[in-house]
Amino acid sequence: MLNVSERVVRIHIEKLPEGVYLATSDDVQGLVAQGRTIAETLEIARDVARKLIEAQSDINLPQVEESFDYPLIVG
Repeated sequence: MLNVSERVVRIHIEKLPEGVYLATSDDVQGLVAQGRTIAETLEIARDVARKLIEAQSDINLPQVEESFDYPLIVG
């Protein structure tokens, strides 16, 4: 059973031609993680998802139970 602060985030993983794994998610906009193994990729994706979700809370956006869009600024 999930803790009140936990949520399920669906992750899509693909193996890239370079031999690394790439994780993205339609549930958490902006989530992109890359690792050498599936386990490493999932661990990184979990951390990135947690930070993106915390950032949403920090900027006082309304909470949405299942999904949200988050603009990721890359510079």
